[in-house]
Amino acid sequence: MSVPRDFILGAASSAWQTEGWSGKKETQDSYIDLWYKNNKHVWHNGYGPAVATDYYNRYREDAALMKEIGLTHYRTSINWSRFLTDYENGNVDEEYAAYVDSMINELIQQGVEPMICLEHYELPAVLLETYGGWGSKHVVELFVKYAEKVFERYGERVKHWFTFNEPIVVQTRVYLDAIRYPFEQNTRKWMQWNFNKSLATAKVVQLFKEKGYKEKYGSKIGVILNPEVTYARSSAKHDQDAARIYDLFFYRVFMDPSIKGEYPAELLELMEKHDIVFEAADSELEIIKENTVDYVGLNLYFPHRVKARTTAWNEEVPFHPAFYYEMFELPGRKMNPFRGWEIYPQIMLDMALRMRDEYGNIEWFIAENGMGVENEFNYKNEQKMIQDDYRIEFISEHLKWLLKGIEEGSNCSGYMLWAFTDNVSPMNAFKNRYGLVEIDLDENRNRRMKKSAYWYQELIKKREISVKNDQLYK
Repeated sequence: MSVPRDFILGAASSAWQTEGWSGKKETQDSYIDLWYKNNKHVWHNGYGPAVATDYYNRYREDAALMKEIGLTHYRTSINWSRFLTDYENGNVDEEYAAYVDSMINELIQQGVEPMICLEHYELPAVLLETYGGWGSKHVVELFVKYAEKVFERYGERVKHWFTFNEPIVVQTRVYLDAIRYPFEQNTRKWMQWNFNKSLATAKVVQLFKEKGYKEKYGSKIGVILNPEVTYARSSAKHDQDAARIYDLFFYRVFMDPSIKGEYPAELLELMEKHDIVFEAADSELEIIKENTVDYVGLNLYFPHRVKARTTAWNEEVPFHPAFYYEMFELPGRKMNPFRGWEIYPQIMLDMALRMRDEYGNIEWFIAENGMGVENEFNYKNEQKMIQDDYRIEFISEHLKWLLKGIEEGSNCSGYMLWAFTDNVSPMNAFKNRYGLVEIDLDENRNRRMKKSAYWYQELIKKREISVKNDQLYK
């Protein structure tokens, strides 16, 4: 299969997962830093954001590797908690801003287009402790103030901007499932965070338009969402209803306001029914309606499969969308045994068709897709290079189905691998490795390209990919 010439073939990461704490002031903890400091014992082998991959000091080395591989684009974030010294007044930390400045310049110099996200779980910890984080409309205003400072600094050079990466994740883990610090099950808070982040996106898009960045520099602004594709166990109505409601709460809750400028009527009805309606002024809903995104990045790793509930709901427990569904494990499914995730590359085609048919065929791209594998040192050859053929197969098969979606007319503009290098993940730390480039924790976090990096290099150069023929019967 051939890959379109102008198709993005890049890789992604984030600030907190790579930079480390070099130069960070005591008052500049992010939500992630706070969680790590308070619950270090749940992070695999104690690794966390403190050193990460030391990208803050080694970004030139990494940019050179990106050039060697041939990445067309690299996505990372700016760490809000570090970019400012005063979140209320928007005072910039000149030391950190100079690093970002130099890092962006280095990428451009190496021929790699930077894609910058404004928030990738890096909410300043003091704003969580003082105002309740994204539950506060004041924090929304502070985010807009922060975005304005960032645009002023880098707006001329960065053409791809995003408000959030996976804006649903933090509050789902904290307030819905209560499995991450500060462990509070509170569905109303969950929904308010969801709304306020959509409002924040719309307000930043509004600012971006008012400043005329698209006209001046040809740049675009969007959001990166993680609407994993959902399948019902069966064609029966009860299972189809379960999948539809799951989709409302975890897919359309961000997709619809971001792209269509409004919330699904059925979702609003369910919120009313279960007394979890977010506080929203008419003027705020109007801002969301009038300031939709230019494009979206979608993070796709695995399918979600659901079925109707088979057990009664405990009424003493706060409402959770699982009131309507249970997760379903497809017998015989192909698995990534290390991550516990199903491997089903057809999610790419199904998402592509949905974007085409339900979302006005807006421009979109895969912002993350990848395969985490534990103990990758077991796959090293005599030259100490990791032979990650499993990753090559994973990328190939997902790209194949994505390209089929493009052939079917979906407006997909690229594929970003997670991740460029191995990096820190929440709690899992360095347990599951995702990178094209190994980070050797035993050797001062030195970098070494894996077999997949050389394969990706050839793919980018030749713009063609060899894939399995699905029509063959064995």
